[in-house]
Amino acid sequence: QVQLVESGGGLVQPGGSLRLSCLASGILFSFYDMGWYRQASGKQRELVARIGGSGVTNYAELVKGRFTISRDNAKNTVYLQMNSLKPEDTAVYYCNAAILGAKDYWGQGTQVTVSS
Repeated sequence: QVQLVESGGGLVQPGGSLRLSCLASGILFSFYDMGWYRQASGKQRELVARIGGSGVTNYAELVKGRFTISRDNAKNTVYLQMNSLKPEDTAVYYCNAAILGAKDYWGQGTQVTVSS
């Protein structure tokens, strides 16, 4: 059974930082591209950042220079370090695991709220 469990969300003031974690089980983690997506209220889910099994990363323009995605294959965990947070970063953040030719998987999401 595949599980992606996110943690680390919460309430933070503008300009603050949070670190999200996603622990994966039931998959060969190092073979999967891992990603973070977010969905704000009333909006579509959007890509935040992705990291391949080899460590190649890509980011949405809105978060470049502020967010950093990383992975620890030994711990089956992907991270999202979020700095200089803005109110518009408020959303539910979802972890995604994807591999070519097979279904992808989603976590249950973790709420990030940026507000003073």
